[in-house]
Amino acid sequence: MNDIIREIEAEQLKENVPQFNVGDTVKVYGKIKEGSRERIQIFEGTVLKKQGGGNRATFTIRKTSNGIGVEKTWPLHSPNVEKVEVVRRGKVRRAKLFYLRDRVGKRAKVKEK
Repeated sequence: MNDIIREIEAEQLKENVPQFNVGDTVKVYGKIKEGSRERIQIFEGTVLKKQGGGNRATFTIRKTSNGIGVEKTWPLHSPNVEKVEVVRRGKVRRAKLFYLRDRVGKRAKVKEK
């Protein structure tokens, strides 16, 4: 039974997944359906966390929009994620950057590598 599940999940994995880490600023090109039309919307922000493995891997991005913090969790191998583009690399010493939620302005920045 386990082998069957692994085979099905292996078929759903994407081949060209970019390498990015926590603290990087990335652009996620996500597909959005509005009625019968489909378009691509860009969500750019700092990667707060990466979790899971294989088919269930997800990553969370945080950005500020009109002074309000917005977080969105994306499945890495989802067909709704067109591509992930790394804008800049960040230098961090943590695996999860939840402390950025309490910070505003320049203090919410991550140093660049």
